[in-house]
Amino acid sequence: MNRRNFLKNTGCLAIGFSLQRSFIDLPSPMFQELPQSIKRHPHINAWLEVLANGQVRIFTGKLELGQGIGTAIAQVAAEELDLGMNKVEVVLADTLRTPNEGYTVGSGSIEQSAMAVRFAAAAARQKLLELASQQLGVPAAQLNMQNGTISAVTGNKSITFHQLLNGKQITDKVQAPVNLKPKESYKLVGKAIPRSDISRMARGEQYYIQDMRFPGMVHACVVRPPAYDARLQELDEKALKKNIPGILKTVVNGSFVGVITQEEYQSVKAQRWLQQHSKWSAGSKLPAGSNMIKYLKTLPGQNDKVAEKGSIPDSNAWIKAQYYKPYHMHASIGPSCALAIYDNGRLHVWSHSQGIYPLRESISKLLPLPVDKIDVTGVPGSGCYGHNGADDVAADVALLAMAYAGKHVRLQWTRSDEHAWEPYGSAMIMEAAALLDDAGNITAWLYELWSDTHSIRPGGDANNLLAAQHYATPLKESSRFSSGANRNSEPYYAIPNQRIEAHFFKGPLRTSALRSLGAYANIFAIESFMDELAEKAGKDPFTFRLMHLQDERAKAVIRKVQEMISNIQLPANTGIGIAFSRYKNSASYCAVAAQVHVQPATGAIEVQKMWSAIDAGEVINLDGIINQTEGGMIQSASWTLIEQVKFDAQHVSSRDWVSYPIMRFNQVPEVEVAVLNQPEEKAMGAGEAAQGPAAAAIANAVYKAGGRRIRHLPMVPS
Repeated sequence: MNRRNFLKNTGCLAIGFSLQRSFIDLPSPMFQELPQSIKRHPHINAWLEVLANGQVRIFTGKLELGQGIGTAIAQVAAEELDLGMNKVEVVLADTLRTPNEGYTVGSGSIEQSAMAVRFAAAAARQKLLELASQQLGVPAAQLNMQNGTISAVTGNKSITFHQLLNGKQITDKVQAPVNLKPKESYKLVGKAIPRSDISRMARGEQYYIQDMRFPGMVHACVVRPPAYDARLQELDEKALKKNIPGILKTVVNGSFVGVITQEEYQSVKAQRWLQQHSKWSAGSKLPAGSNMIKYLKTLPGQNDKVAEKGSIPDSNAWIKAQYYKPYHMHASIGPSCALAIYDNGRLHVWSHSQGIYPLRESISKLLPLPVDKIDVTGVPGSGCYGHNGADDVAADVALLAMAYAGKHVRLQWTRSDEHAWEPYGSAMIMEAAALLDDAGNITAWLYELWSDTHSIRPGGDANNLLAAQHYATPLKESSRFSSGANRNSEPYYAIPNQRIEAHFFKGPLRTSALRSLGAYANIFAIESFMDELAEKAGKDPFTFRLMHLQDERAKAVIRKVQEMISNIQLPANTGIGIAFSRYKNSASYCAVAAQVHVQPATGAIEVQKMWSAIDAGEVINLDGIINQTEGGMIQSASWTLIEQVKFDAQHVSSRDWVSYPIMRFNQVPEVEVAVLNQPEEKAMGAGEAAQGPAAAAIANAVYKAGGRRIRHLPMVPS
């Protein structure tokens, strides 16, 4: 029986006395809301266990995506238990060991998982002090906890965590109120604790799933159709084996084609041979050469009124603008990869999926195989930022492992397949209109957006897996029209009359979740428009935004950025633009400034420096928030300047780094981030706060530098 089932069914070897608050003289709030993850998994030993070597092992259902969640969670646990960071081990998403926390999405790892660990660790501290008090005969208030040992404040009585538990674990439920450590006593939380995994990456050690190897492992490839909806008509397995050595097995189910080989390069050669010698139907044609804005607006779909308040007047004074974002790739540096073994009736999959529990459900329905016969271990992938090919490649390798039992099977997509078959961030059209009064106040606001879905994550179903759509009896993709498109479509500004509408279409390309979903495009449009309105109103961009904001924390990040750039002297053809947003209108606050130089002769744009001020509430790891904000600005700059998915009539033509360029190291701007720590506020994720305002800040800077207002991305010179 695995750890998860053992905990669920029996609670394991238990120390389970009730937690009596009277034992410990610490302050507790009158009302305390427990994190949702704790409510779903209330037992302390679902989140931590004490090891014989004196360490504490922490379990999180979230996956490391580069956001540093492992370090942040270790900080929270170490803080509550008064441990050194070297005494805490963190286990990431694993269906055999960790709680089911769904998907690692929406900048929610700190808000959900880290806070769950905080409460579990605090409850464990309380329990350990109670037990030590009984064991040592010393009142809990006279005990000190330090680095895995509980000692009497006076005298020489002490006992370690492991001695105290004697091989058992704490199985109590976490129940409010929990006595959390006073913030003024923090030694670790809020500090810039370096991530231990960075050095492993820098040294090229095994870290990513792409690095994983097992003894006796075999390799595999999958041959994709040449176009969406193309179906396999002819494949010659005998000729394949004759021309390519090392073929162990060919798996064909309708238009799903997989090949297992002894060596990795043999699978590459097998894929190339089959691509050249197999016959496929024509498939669906793509709207190559079309005006995408006109084309997307003609597609049938679903309309939704996102928000409406006040009344919209008839007027001839409306100020209007249209903005556009193309299809964007995740463009992960490491192509999607997964490993699997089917042995003794069990399937074990290693995946960089952002949701290993939903993936397990989806694979169960695809194969089919009972879900309790499937284990999924999360392993970080080299690049993610949303729903890339991780779930698809995991399903591919699961199918192949089932067909070739007893051996670990490794499948890594090629760069061409990654670019051509991953689900992209949707193209979007945004149209804004506003009325100004004589004092420059916005009195009315109209906003419409057009978008495809921002999530076809499998979510426990098989339909949205590529393999299922290529079966002999294909499953139809299930799309949720409104998923994420209207994120941040409502302005955060105080505008008395407004109407926001969304139009959802089923576009020509496969789309799903890309970092920040619709927020990137919506904030790009809204914040570009705010600068245009500021100019019409005769106000500077800072003043114009501040006069429309009521939230003091929002004003604070804007004022901080204003302070950061106050002494900048700009040369000719150089401008600074600013932008602001509150992610989801309920999470982190972020203001961005960008300094841009525009070459007069060519129109070439160089982003020279970017500044950001961010308020993510209580800071857990200062370095982590800075890193996330820096990375968000740089990624957004790349999207904004040069990235777009291109396609011909047959399929996606952006299939390498030449046809889909991303920002190179010599193009990366200098970045500077100021973090406004709010220790008394709730901790919020910071991973998706900077992308939208970064794009608008660049657009506004381009206008300042050269007088050209760019509303349609990417900003390549015409």
